[in-house]
Amino acid sequence: MKIGKLPEQVLIRSVLKQVQHRREEVLVGPSVGLDCAAFTVAEDEAVVMSTDPITGTAKDLGHHCIHITANDLAASGAEPIGIMLTVLLPEHVLEEDVKRLMKDAEETCAQLNMEILGGHTEITDVVQNILVTVTGVGKIKKKHLLTHMQAKADQDIVVTKWIGLEGTSILAKEREAELLGRFSPSFVNTAKGFDQYLSVVREGSIAASLGVSAMHDITEGGVFGALWEIASAGGVGLDIDLKAIPIRQETVEVCEFFHANPYQMMSSGSMLIATDDGKALLQALKAEGIHGAVVGRTNSGNDRILRNGEEVRFLDRPQPDELYKALRS
Repeated sequence: MKIGKLPEQVLIRSVLKQVQHRREEVLVGPSVGLDCAAFTVAEDEAVVMSTDPITGTAKDLGHHCIHITANDLAASGAEPIGIMLTVLLPEHVLEEDVKRLMKDAEETCAQLNMEILGGHTEITDVVQNILVTVTGVGKIKKKHLLTHMQAKADQDIVVTKWIGLEGTSILAKEREAELLGRFSPSFVNTAKGFDQYLSVVREGSIAASLGVSAMHDITEGGVFGALWEIASAGGVGLDIDLKAIPIRQETVEVCEFFHANPYQMMSSGSMLIATDDGKALLQALKAEGIHGAVVGRTNSGNDRILRNGEEVRFLDRPQPDELYKALRS
């Protein structure tokens, strides 16, 4: 397609016609010639917003971009309402690629009871692959708003589901042929299917209802990066049992194959939570079929300690995500 805005007929049939209205808060949604969306919230509610460029994967981009931003909102305790999409397209893109992206994004929004509020689509020679920037909008009662700065000393640290789900799924899709040279098709398909776990909206809602102190979805930099950030923001120390951090065997083996550290790899689908009562949280999560584990405690000191059996070391500052290294190997 030619550089510039999407032709109007392409915009209508392959973008706007894929988008459905489902939230009563949304007053104005996407349309030709409209540059703004509008929604309403109650007087005692706060609007929560988050934005992310999605660059880690080319496959299943429409599903992936919605989950990443919804997870950011969930980590604040907010209920996701909708998203704005800025989609930059290379010249070689086909209309069917655009339509599939929008259909996938809309499908994921429907699963999460969100709406695509609007955005911008453009064909440009600045990008070589499709680049999507997502701005998410959510709502929360003002008194319940969470930030990761609220982590306190002497609390349990809980990790939900398993770390490395996002990175494992991306590697299994992007490097499938190489993995099939080592592993069985069923193993690779299982790893690819980890994208079914990417949403943390449900566990975020459960945790918020129990009055936890802080939540942090585990994204770039992996669980080590998330631990460092939640400790730095809250001004607390950490004592973490490495062996208690939940991880799937598929992630271990895929990471070994690509010489990647799973503890420093993108882990959307897993939430890090600081709470006074980790046991109660795990029981509530289990009742909803969500796996989790208490992996350590915060403290009033400055040290961030990792224990691996008899071995004790200090947590390092966040490092570049291992997924990028693995994709380049």
